[in-house]
Amino acid sequence: MSGLTRLTLAAWAASLMAAGALLPLVEPATWIFTAAFLLALQSAVGMACRRVPLARPLTIGAQLLVGVVALTVIFAREQAVLGFLPGPLAVQRVAELFRLGAEDVGTYAIPAPDTEGIRLMVVAGVLAIGLLVDVLAVTFRRAAPAGLPLLALYSVAAGLSGGGAGRLWFLLAATGYLLLLLAEGRDRLSAWGRVFGGTRRSGRAGSMAGTGGPSFAPVRTGRRIGAVAMGTALVVPLVLPGFSGGLLGGGGAGGAGAGRGGGGTIAAVNPLVSLQDNLRQPEDFEVLRYRTNAADNSDLYLRLVALDQFDGTSWKSSVRPIEAVPKSLPWPDGLSQSVRTSEVTSNFVAAEGYDQKWLPMPFPAARVEAEGRWRFEPAGRMLVGDDKQTTKGVRYQVTSLDVQPTGELLAAAGPAPERLRQEYTKVPGSLPDDVRTTALMVTAEARNDYERAVLLQDWFAKKGGFRYDVDVTSGTGTEAISRFLKEKEGFCIHFSFSMAAMARTLGIPARVAVGFMPGTKQSDGSVSVGIRDAHAWPELYFEGAGWTRFEPTPSRGSTPAYTRRATPTAGPTGPAQPSEAASAQPSAAPRPTESCPAEMRRLGECGQDPAAVADSSSGGGTNVLKAAAWSLAVLLALGLLCVPLLWRTRVRARRLAPSGGPLAVWREIGDTAWDYGVEPDEAQTPRRTAERIVRAGELDGAAAEAVHRVAGAVEEALYAPSPPPVHGLARDAELVRAGFHARAQRGVRLRALFAPRSAARLHWAASARWAHLRSRAAQATTR
Repeated sequence: MSGLTRLTLAAWAASLMAAGALLPLVEPATWIFTAAFLLALQSAVGMACRRVPLARPLTIGAQLLVGVVALTVIFAREQAVLGFLPGPLAVQRVAELFRLGAEDVGTYAIPAPDTEGIRLMVVAGVLAIGLLVDVLAVTFRRAAPAGLPLLALYSVAAGLSGGGAGRLWFLLAATGYLLLLLAEGRDRLSAWGRVFGGTRRSGRAGSMAGTGGPSFAPVRTGRRIGAVAMGTALVVPLVLPGFSGGLLGGGGAGGAGAGRGGGGTIAAVNPLVSLQDNLRQPEDFEVLRYRTNAADNSDLYLRLVALDQFDGTSWKSSVRPIEAVPKSLPWPDGLSQSVRTSEVTSNFVAAEGYDQKWLPMPFPAARVEAEGRWRFEPAGRMLVGDDKQTTKGVRYQVTSLDVQPTGELLAAAGPAPERLRQEYTKVPGSLPDDVRTTALMVTAEARNDYERAVLLQDWFAKKGGFRYDVDVTSGTGTEAISRFLKEKEGFCIHFSFSMAAMARTLGIPARVAVGFMPGTKQSDGSVSVGIRDAHAWPELYFEGAGWTRFEPTPSRGSTPAYTRRATPTAGPTGPAQPSEAASAQPSAAPRPTESCPAEMRRLGECGQDPAAVADSSSGGGTNVLKAAAWSLAVLLALGLLCVPLLWRTRVRARRLAPSGGPLAVWREIGDTAWDYGVEPDEAQTPRRTAERIVRAGELDGAAAEAVHRVAGAVEEALYAPSPPPVHGLARDAELVRAGFHARAQRGVRLRALFAPRSAARLHWAASARWAHLRSRAAQATTR
């Protein structure tokens, strides 16, 4: 087998082995066979073109064309011209499949079903990575940079899987990369002919010449490099703060540090990816059941997470520290002790099919007793599962505060603290002007922030002509809010996001809460919460009352009593019904979830958070430690990249110093020529070397004269009985360097500056020093 064929096969195998990290994401994983076949076809075309041989751009173009035609045949054959040519209809079909695939990625739980859109995205992505690897490793014979697309493929898979791409897939991808490096090394060595190991050295085994002996030095060096690289990837993350588990560590929230009660963070998530789909379900099914001693549970909203960051694209949870759950939770921010409150105790049982990281609780919770391992985020007063802890079948008790502020109290509320006001009144610069203009128009008659908030709520819920419709396209960005205010159709996401954004434009601190409405009373006294009770609502901050719930969504939930101007009716305005006084004992078991159809199970809706699809909490250290670790890693990487440049600059300054002499200047000219592509030849005389440098570097004029002038000074210094002093040699060296720079292309100039070839002397010097130290150590051991 030729070296070219071996290298092509290694590139194909490395791409396919790295693609194995995507296997946990899609089920069934039959797409891997399609990807393997197309990769083989693409590699075979490249190998054939290189055999002809064709120019490199033509080879890459042929591979790209074959890949596009193959994807067209598999995914858009009916729309293709003659069944295989990608015409306009085929392009339109592929674009539509990509759009559907993107929607499926945001809709389905992992592992996602092998829909046509997802299959196209995965196969096309693997094919693109395979093409990059083949081009770098085989066409341009640069196997080392080919590790970057392989790493990108594995990183994407690991990030999407949330830890599913674990040890096996990393080892598989790393093995493929090492095979590629070994294949390239063998191909390079074969260009030199047969390699001899040399004679055995006394006192040292493993250096036999001929066959049957141990492997020769280049092979041993390659193995050592591979072992060091693998060891670095495995060990370094273990010793850095904030990286629990290392590169092969298990995923999931919390991490090892979290489990010991240390610090941690909750990463920003968007928990509304599948809320619209949950509200559209044709059949409701239970996620929670609880009993409460509250006389009226219409205000007992079960809160999962607070979204407090609006970046113009969506609302998200900020990255905040988490801690061990205290016995008694801190007093709520901004809530005055003089406000009337009462304690409510509720006992919850989560359904076996309800499997997510956030714990639904009434707000604000004062004490929580829950099975399993949970962590507390103080700013949002949320509980998140530690490591692999979820709500599946969990029983827990929550003692919450029933805060009962009055309209007079809210109207007289003072300004919010400056820190809180700055954080929770931020709006992106892309927010359309009509959002603030509409907010000012609606609240024109208000005298204080409380009246502004009530006017906004009533405008959305009653007076503005808005209609509740779950079939409206979900959008959370600035343009979606502006469109919603014009079309006046949407569901809880649109109402809560729009009211929160408008409140922020008026200077009222606001955020969005996600969770469940109170649920429906059952005949046995318990309350059942179904998946279609999933809801989102705005929370506005008032000094003295803290974070206060509002309900702008028409026909959903209940309007808080402190926002009603008229006498409240006896019952709630939404599907939530007040429960009678009940004991604080949980029901024996939640309603069975066998009613969940198979399609919904495949979607992950039976075992997923109806409001939070992804959670990326981490317990591996504080943000400061993570930032320091990343900063140190970046500085080390930049330092390593700048080592050749710094070394070359230092050597040049030392050689061209006044005390350097002709020989030092001559070495500098030789290394300058080497940096620009003229390799040194120590066997020739200075005069012959000067001629070769001028000819190979295409130097003329002052640069060529400078080379010959320095060469003459070197010959005089070596052979003349009393060589005369020579001046201006440093200037001659600069003229030579300027001549090479003027003739070279941009890429050659950049390489000569940042990655000079003569920096190999640094490696040679280090190797010689290491050999000397080993020799001295061996002698000391012998003595």
